[in-house]
Formats: sequence, structure tokens, C-alpha cells
Amino acid sequence: MRSLVLAALLLAMPLLPAAAQAPAPVTTRVFGPETATGPYKHPACLTELANGDLYLVYYGGQGEYARDTTVFGARLKAGTSTWSTPVPVAHDPFRSVGNGVIWQAPDGLVWLFYVVRYGDTWGTSRIQAKVSRDLAATWSDAFPVALEPGMMVRNRPIVLADGSYLLPVYFEDGQDTEQVGPKSTSRFLRFDPKAKAPAWESLGEIRSPRGNIQPAVVEVAPGHLIAYSRRGGGYGPTTDGWLVRGESTDGGRTWSEGRDSAFPNPNSAVDFLKLSSGALLLVYNDHMWKRSPLMLALSDDQDRTWPVKRALATGENSFAYPIAFQARDGRIHVVYTSDERKVINHAIVTEAWIRGK
Repeated sequence: MRSLVLAALLLAMPLLPAAAQAPAPVTTRVFGPETATGPYKHPACLTELANGDLYLVYYGGQGEYARDTTVFGARLKAGTSTWSTPVPVAHDPFRSVGNGVIWQAPDGLVWLFYVVRYGDTWGTSRIQAKVSRDLAATWSDAFPVALEPGMMVRNRPIVLADGSYLLPVYFEDGQDTEQVGPKSTSRFLRFDPKAKAPAWESLGEIRSPRGNIQPAVVEVAPGHLIAYSRRGGGYGPTTDGWLVRGESTDGGRTWSEGRDSAFPNPNSAVDFLKLSSGALLLVYNDHMWKRSPLMLALSDDQDRTWPVKRALATGENSFAYPIAFQARDGRIHVVYTSDERKVINHAIVTEAWIRGK
């Protein structure tokens, strides 16, 4: 009798919903060989504009060192699922251009940074920029940001606690296209939008024994910065390929010596950012000489430990040069290239999914 009563009670109880699982990543192929901007499409950069549109830039042409390269821009309007046809947004009739970086500042100004190569290798490059006041519909003329030969840009700026902008840049040394020279350094430029005559001011640099480039930087506390940089050296198999870590406690004016971190690096770019939850996110290739897998790692103690890691892309492919940002709705967007720099991919994930919830 007791069993019958218990069964009746259980049947009468309302069914409790199962704990909702975090949605799986949504990865879309944005552009590939069918897009008529040349077979080469690399590296992509993505931002969310104030009106909710996504805007993507990359440079395309016949190849990395071809003379015909152009920075292209494309838009995904808010609430739609089809990207616009890429259009040229930066070009030089006599020189190669590359490494477009797109970012909207808090005051609404949209910045486009890119490099112009004056010789046969990246060691001859300078950084230029354009700005837009109408959400990337039209652009200003180009103007110089860094004129020293060898200066390049790859990652988006961040806004510091004092309201100024910090742009991670780098100096690439050497004339060998198969080697990042040992004198290559990560560097940083600061811009104060409240200044009477704002300009990009050069700050400190991260030096390391084998060189390092393409820093991604986070401010973990006012004036306290941590950067992860791509290692120098070659591209072949190695047992000693690690991301380089640097630290500054004075807002980027001086930096510690770059030291090998605990993260492998196949001489390829990474991204590093602080999420709205306070967690730090590192997007990197978990291999010393292959650009696969593409991993997402989280730290909840300001870079002391990294207990959470999850693969975003795996397999016998090259998943390279990630750029990540957290949109206003909390979702995390990651754009990266694959298929030997011929395809641009866009993934959307949540922090809960990375944590396996």
C-alpha cells in the first residue's frame, strides 16, 4: 500500500526541468576560394559596431608576399545571416599591405590599422591607420601610426583604466621569411583621446632571447598588464616552442623580460582578453609546430592558473591567427583562418560552454 501511495505522489509531482546545457559553438565559413579577392585570405579581424553590425577585415591577394594585396572589409548586419561582398578599404598602388585590425573606440570612432610593406619582407613595414565616423561606411585618408621600419600590428587595442587606449604592436627584425629574428620585440602604443593633440605614444617593449612578436594584452588591475606573445625562431618541429609572457606594472611604460610560459606555440598568433565575468580567456594553438588544435583556456585567478581548457577546432588542418571579443550579449566571437590561409571562419561560443556546463 505504501508503495502505491509513493508512486501516486511521484506521478503527481511536477516535472522539474533538466539543467540547461550551454549551447554548442556555432561555426560558419565566412569566405573561401570562391570569394574573388585572391586565393590568399589572412589574418581576419572582427569587431561589433555600436549598431550591432559585425565588421570583418582581412587582407587578400595572390599570396602573403604578393604585390597586389589589399585590405578588404565586409559587414554582417545585425539580425541577418549573410555577409556583404568584401570591398577594398586599404590599398597602396605601389606596395603590399596586410594585417588589418578593426576596432571601435568608446567614443564611437572606428579605427582601421594595417601595415604597408616597403620591401621584400615584413622587416620593411610601417603601420598606418584610417578612421570612420559613420560605422565603417566611409573612411578617412590614411595616416601614419609608426614609421620605424619593421613596425607591425596584429591585435586589437584595449581601453585602460585611465580611459586611454593601448595598441599592441611589434617590431619584426630580419630579412628571412622563414624565421622570426631574435631582435624582434613586442611593443605598445598609447593614445589619450582626451589630450589636446592626441597621438600614438610609444611605450615599452618585451625582449626575449629568441625574439617575440604579435602581443595580446590584458589589464588585470589598473596599470598592471600581462601580455602573451608569439615566439620567435623557425617553423619546423621543436620541443622548445612556447608562448612568451611579459608583465608591466606601470601601464606599459616598462616591461619584464619575456619568459617562456606554460603554453605551447607553433610560431603563430594568439589572442588574450578579459571577459565580463572577470575571467581571462586565451585563444591559442596547443602544439609546438602545428597550428592545430585551436584551444580556449580560462583563468579565474588573474593568470596564475589555467584549469579550464576546451578545443574549438581540431583535425589535420591549420586553424590560425584567432581574434576574439565578447559581444554586448555576452557571447564570445572568434574569427580565424584555415585551409592554408584560404578560408575565414567565424565561431560563436559562450563562457559556460568553455567551462563544460
